[in-house]
Amino acid sequence: MSESISIYKALEGNTYLFGGNAPYVEELYENYLTNPGSVPDSWRDYFDALQHVPAVDGSDARDVPHQPVIDAFAERAKQGGTQVVVAFGADSDLGRKRTAVQQLIAAYRNVGVAWADLDPLKRQERPAIPELEPSFYGFTDADQETVFNASNTFFGKESMSLRELLNALRETYCGTLGAEFMYATDQHKKRWWQQKLESVRSKPSYDAAKKKRILERLTAAEGLERFLHTKYVGQKRFSLEGGETFIAAIDHLIQSAGQKGVQEIVIGMAHRGRLNVLVNTLGKMPKDLFAEFDHTAPEDLPAGDVKYHQGFSSDVTTTGGPVHLSLAFNPSHLEIVNPVVEGSVRSRMDRRGDPHGKQVLPVIVHGDAAIAGQGVNQETLALSETRGFTTGGTVHIVINNQIRFTTSDPRDSRSTTYSTDIMKMIDSPVLHVNADDPETVCLAIELALEYRMEFSKDVAVDIVCYRKLGHNEQDTPMLTQPLMYKKIAAHPGTRKLYADKLATQGLGATLGDDMVHAYRTAMDDGKHTVDPVLTNFKSKYAVDWTPYLGKVWTDAADTAIPLTEWKRLAERITTIPDSVTPHTLVKKVYGDRAAMGRGEHPVDWGMGEHMAFASLVASGYPIRLSGEDSGRGTFSHRHAVIHDQKREKWDEGSYIPLSNVAENQAPFVVIDSILSEEAVLAFEYGYASNDPNTLVIWEAQFGDFANGAQVVIDQFIASGEVKWGRVNGMALMLPHGYEGQGPEHSSARVERFMQLAADTNIQVVQPTTASQIFHVLRRQMIRPIRKPLVIFTPKSLLRAKDATSPISEFTSGGFQTVLTERDEAVVRNAAKVKRVIACSGKVYYDLVEKREEKGAQDVAIIRVEQLYPFPHKAFAAELKRFGKATDLVWCQDEPQNQGAWFFIQHNIHENMLAGQKLGYAGRAASASPAVGYAHLHAEQQKNLVEAAFAKLKGFVLTKSAGSGVRRRTFHVRCLALDAPRTSLNGIKNVHR
Repeated sequence: MSESISIYKALEGNTYLFGGNAPYVEELYENYLTNPGSVPDSWRDYFDALQHVPAVDGSDARDVPHQPVIDAFAERAKQGGTQVVVAFGADSDLGRKRTAVQQLIAAYRNVGVAWADLDPLKRQERPAIPELEPSFYGFTDADQETVFNASNTFFGKESMSLRELLNALRETYCGTLGAEFMYATDQHKKRWWQQKLESVRSKPSYDAAKKKRILERLTAAEGLERFLHTKYVGQKRFSLEGGETFIAAIDHLIQSAGQKGVQEIVIGMAHRGRLNVLVNTLGKMPKDLFAEFDHTAPEDLPAGDVKYHQGFSSDVTTTGGPVHLSLAFNPSHLEIVNPVVEGSVRSRMDRRGDPHGKQVLPVIVHGDAAIAGQGVNQETLALSETRGFTTGGTVHIVINNQIRFTTSDPRDSRSTTYSTDIMKMIDSPVLHVNADDPETVCLAIELALEYRMEFSKDVAVDIVCYRKLGHNEQDTPMLTQPLMYKKIAAHPGTRKLYADKLATQGLGATLGDDMVHAYRTAMDDGKHTVDPVLTNFKSKYAVDWTPYLGKVWTDAADTAIPLTEWKRLAERITTIPDSVTPHTLVKKVYGDRAAMGRGEHPVDWGMGEHMAFASLVASGYPIRLSGEDSGRGTFSHRHAVIHDQKREKWDEGSYIPLSNVAENQAPFVVIDSILSEEAVLAFEYGYASNDPNTLVIWEAQFGDFANGAQVVIDQFIASGEVKWGRVNGMALMLPHGYEGQGPEHSSARVERFMQLAADTNIQVVQPTTASQIFHVLRRQMIRPIRKPLVIFTPKSLLRAKDATSPISEFTSGGFQTVLTERDEAVVRNAAKVKRVIACSGKVYYDLVEKREEKGAQDVAIIRVEQLYPFPHKAFAAELKRFGKATDLVWCQDEPQNQGAWFFIQHNIHENMLAGQKLGYAGRAASASPAVGYAHLHAEQQKNLVEAAFAKLKGFVLTKSAGSGVRRRTFHVRCLALDAPRTSLNGIKNVHR
């Protein structure tokens, strides 16, 4: 208290505050208390500092303006008395006022946030909101002392004067915390928020130990940034300076979550402040971070990544027990990590048997520009409350530094009032809070977590701060933001403001400086800044990935199943209970499958797929299959979910045979997802990245639509292992096939996956028989390798008789990377074969039909079922089998600049025999993957199949005796704009 008294004595000795200036200062202060933005910045800074000085009674209560009280009594005197008027009874005017009071309360709850003191830079004037003014409802100064019923509020009083009520509403909804929740459709949730906020008037009451913890975290956040700024001048780190309160907030979140029983927290965030979180939250050793700056850190990955994309995990202590923290690896594509985190959390929940997410918490950290601008946020929020993707609610934290890369003008930055307005699509409450009030930020975090844990819903905390430096440390923000950065330059920093506040509260005049010195010492020594980080703790739910490391793709896997097991499983998955009435078409499908199981008919694709699933879950491997139509299948081939045609309730009457394979089977989960590619695929990647024992499959409605998730494919699936060492065994099913359905329903873009294929990073297959899909699905789990599997699945072949397989191919053998010639006559006369046609996919059956039509028994046709890694040994064996052949043709449905051709020709050439020539048969290069005219499609298909048997034209590659290239010829397509659009006309040979 003595320190507070000394401050007052200092004020008394300052002449500009007292004497003749006192009335002027008092008037300014009155205006400030009514509207902080109405006074000059210099006075506002001064009055802001006064708010940290304890009240006379030692409390943190804030001053209230006196003038309204004086005016109210004056008005009362004019009206003939100063007695208190109680607004109860039947008087019509009082009745109107009672109604108006309720409207005033509702206005503050709904739009009070617009007057909240949120901006640390104090750049914006308070907007005119008539609904927040008592005069809007007809109140005058004479009504200020009138007492009204306040029983529908949570201010702790049954009745309050209008003045008291107005002050309470402004303290609650217009202070440094502004809340948005009244748009929620659930009345119970709205009342919950009203009670939580109004009962404390949006102000926390923390003890000295908690306040010191907050200051220590602010010191750590600022200390790391300043240390790096001076030691590694100009190096990119995407500083958190200006937003240091975030570190105090996430620390409070972790500690509070531990108290509530949370055992795992998965964090997704972009690069801003990431290094700070790594060191000051997760406990990464500073010396390890410094080694990355110094380029002395181990480089044991094929590619690696920059330091501000790195993930990390650790175990920290809380009063509720150990909490495992995971920071997800993240590319620079903003927000794309969010659904990955959600998938990771769902995987952990399922592993723990925690359906409501009480033990696992997802935390997503956004930038203000990114949460408003990136569409994946909408997709992820749309997933959040669906059965297959819910994670029990996510805590969203926005580091709102009020600027994009170079843009802060609200006329350009977004079309919504707040960057968080997208959260309203799922009725998610949002707490906006001023970063210069770290205690209130912690209160906001505390309430957000409590809401999430109680209601299992998403919630957001918008920490309004600033960015002290440029977008990166090599940037000069004054070029585009001169006014903003003048204010930033004058800002002392949140840590300094809070340290001064605690000093005025008697917690120690040197407390702040002592913490700065202690943190700098820890930095110099490269020691932990998070205490304690547990180094020997291991949860029983931790996953051991060791069995899947260091393996090669050629390792064998026994994927066949015994005949007795085949029949047992087939019977189980084709038996429909009497209580379920299937559609007649579905009944026929299951009847046919039962016959296939007994060996009465060859097995089709749907049955082969089902048997793979059944045998895996029976062996203890869970299966998770999701996609927009995965239950039925886009092409109505799967029918994994049988819908009772006599159901009486919309949410009952479904039967899943694959969930009834055996008593102790693993789960089979099939999900009809929302209409999303990007977020759903990212979610499934995140799920698979945390569960090597579950076969996770994402199925595109058409393979063409996978390009809507290209960021996920490029940044995670294809490169996650070489960049971050993250092993993942998920599978993609991409329907692919040229059948006249046009540019967006023909191609899964084989070429894009082939372009991404390197470092044995993925597996790319195009199976063409029922037994092949059976074996490749089983291989994905049984073989101890976890690499993403890309399957180009068929469309017309799903029911094609030629693509069926006998039971013997399921009870013996395995996945064949190359399928040899199936015509026994051709095989017997292998020495007479003059040409070998290699292909992949549906075109094989067109080629076989054409060969029969032509009677070309001197042509062998082989199928490359695995495009990557290329099966050199198996392919070379086929070429050797037909060693007398002089010509080799690669035939494909896709245009020449697409499909596998450009990526597979060097692999084919490597295995060719001396003197053999390699040619191409397929569609000409095209900007579009397919034509939309049915007659043109048919013509192109006819021409490319004929070209496979015709004289080699265009590009021809000859294998010389020395394994070199003797002659190359190239073709150039020369078509006038008005020329007929055919595939093989207008082509000249050009020799070089």
